[in-house]
Amino acid sequence: MPELQDTVLGFPSLLAAGAFLVSIWKPLVLIIPFVGWAAVVSKVLDKHAARFFLPREMWNIGHLSAGLIALLLAVLMPVEGTLGFWAGFGAALFVLLGDIVLFAQITNKDERVPEQFHLTLDFSKWTEARKAKSDAKKAGKAELVIRAVDKSALAVPATDAPDFQVRLAAESLFMRAVDARASQVELAPAGKENLYGAVLMIDGVRTAGATMPASDAVKLIDLWKAGAKLDINERRKPLQGEVNIERGDRKYKARVSSVGVQGGMRLTLLFSPDQAVRRKPDQLGLLEAQMNELREIVADPKGTVILAGMPDGGRTTTMYSVLKLHDAYTTNVQTIELDVQDALEGIRQNTWDPMAEGPDYSTLTRSILRRDPDVVALAEVPDANTAKEICKSDQERTRVYASLKAPSALAAVQTWMKLVGDADLGAKATHGVVAGRLVRKLCSNCRVQYQPAPDMLKKLGLPADKVKVLYKKGGQVILKKDPETCPACQGTGYAGQEGIFEVYKIGPAEQELLKAGDWNTLRTEFRKRQLPSMQQAALRKAVDGTTSIEEITRVMAEPQSPGPGTQPPSSPKSPAPAPKP
Repeated sequence: MPELQDTVLGFPSLLAAGAFLVSIWKPLVLIIPFVGWAAVVSKVLDKHAARFFLPREMWNIGHLSAGLIALLLAVLMPVEGTLGFWAGFGAALFVLLGDIVLFAQITNKDERVPEQFHLTLDFSKWTEARKAKSDAKKAGKAELVIRAVDKSALAVPATDAPDFQVRLAAESLFMRAVDARASQVELAPAGKENLYGAVLMIDGVRTAGATMPASDAVKLIDLWKAGAKLDINERRKPLQGEVNIERGDRKYKARVSSVGVQGGMRLTLLFSPDQAVRRKPDQLGLLEAQMNELREIVADPKGTVILAGMPDGGRTTTMYSVLKLHDAYTTNVQTIELDVQDALEGIRQNTWDPMAEGPDYSTLTRSILRRDPDVVALAEVPDANTAKEICKSDQERTRVYASLKAPSALAAVQTWMKLVGDADLGAKATHGVVAGRLVRKLCSNCRVQYQPAPDMLKKLGLPADKVKVLYKKGGQVILKKDPETCPACQGTGYAGQEGIFEVYKIGPAEQELLKAGDWNTLRTEFRKRQLPSMQQAALRKAVDGTTSIEEITRVMAEPQSPGPGTQPPSSPKSPAPAPKP
């Protein structure tokens, strides 16, 4: 029975298969990938799962299973001799690496893991990071590479040079803003003599940063201007340029703006402005009924549609997204903008520079509208002349989107009619209104669930029998029984923003109310349409856990300024009742 002695179920006998352990070098070679794999699992993958509330137990069982399978393949590979050893070694290595890659691919798609914390196995990036660190050591402690649009890098001063500390301060300002998830950082006089302060815009909320002496701030502003190839000797006129910033393997784009203000200069670093406004229409935050209403407005391409919002309230994003609902390859779509935020494929974007010689804004608007475009979007309607030029254009052949500063749909049409100054002309031209504000989204990694009190639900108009839980901001996560600042939101409890909207078509009946200036009846007509108001849309997002009641109250209670000569309906101190979810 020699075959039975040498073979067990088709495999070499365990005794024969383990004979390689008699060799000194084979077990040492075999253990190397297992040690490396175990280190990655325990020090990186498990901590990653704990930090972002991923199913640790499930993943750890998966890791152990992968390790066991790799060990069995290494020991029980049905090939004898040295060839069998290397075949088993390769199979084990494949399984161990596959376990790590699979973890990275799956967890990177989890919404609880922010993009900046995604795991990567791109070894070229590791090489670039090591090179960047090496270059930083040679130049001192500078961590960033600052490049102008022409790709030339801003030189790093020697560590013993006076300008080196300015470089470190400039980098610190940038890195603190990026680490805090700020969309922009502003450095300007702080209201006190010889003192400047930094202000970070984080999820639409201005947050005070560090302060510094004016002399240091001016040097820091000059450094960023030099990086963008701007004239550092110009202290008053508005200047604007761009820089590309490399921080290890991460790359950023920033728009550098400077202008003279009372008490000195103001510097603004706006991070990735094109990415900030780049959203598909279904990513704006519109509810289903509102999206259907918007598509109906777009499908009837005539007349003027008002796009309303407040400063830093997402008006540009809304305008760009609405334009994407039009086919730019079969229709002539154009924009008139003071500052192009993103390149729109197939759309002609006209820029008006208030500092340059040439026609004024209303004249440029009239000139473009006379060329019979199919769609024109104005990023601003700054004066009555522009509003009148819009209304005098061929409204039957051209759709015009007019962007206004206003807090609500009703306030927007009031502002519009005031600008036009002619009730008949303004009412006849108006075919729709879209108004929006931005609310912060709760951090999905640390938001806290709670059971709302019945009195609270009654006050909000929410059904107590259907709304069992709501959510509020957290800011901390528990690791090994100790609270730590949430890495996803940096302790703010919020991460990202989403729009809340009002969308209404304006038909003949509503046009008559506009002409008569009957705002109360118009408000009633809007309500009869059974479309969510802005407050109702916000409450629905609170019910589904997107945002919090506290955030809705903050946004709806903000001081509003709809436009020249207009008094909008006052906003209630607490959200109005919402329809049943």
